Amino acid sequence: MRATLVFLLLSITSACATHGPATGGITYVLMRHAEKAQDDPRDPSLSDAGRGRVQRLVQRLHREPVVAVYATGFRRTQLTAAPVAQDHALPVSIYDANTSADDMARILRHVHRAGTVVVIGHSNTVPALAAALCGCLIGPTAESEFGRRITVHIDEEGHATLDDRREP
Repeated sequence: MRATLVFLLLSITSACATHGPATGGITYVLMRHAEKAQDDPRDPSLSDAGRGRVQRLVQRLHREPVVAVYATGFRRTQLTAAPVAQDHALPVSIYDANTSADDMARILRHVHRAGTVVVIGHSNTVPALAAALCGCLIGPTAESEFGRRITVHIDEEGHATLDDRREP
């Protein structure tokens, strides 16, 4: 497990090293993947509603100083993250969905000091990661919920603020 985390950290660092930092602290935007299609029970793609949600996300984040985009290796998370990454001329960094929230938060804090970092995960991973990043309590995401966007901003002095929104 440690070797996987070190490899992930080194991969992320090299993938992000070419992008200059923004100012004013760091913002993490965390979301569950968009709505799933019924095409593959093990690794589904996105439904029409999911593709629409992704386009709205791209529009919302278009003017943000996105410095990195992360997603698990599943098709639904990749298809949610890729348009955001493309809009900012960034790669999608793949992370292991089984990485603990505390370990992933440590990696993200170590690698990124400024700008906006987008993380696309799952209903059972996003709330825990957001809680680890902000040091606060965050309720679960229902299996049927796809419109939740959790934003954690950490200012230059290390103070965290949370914005937990549910969008239609």
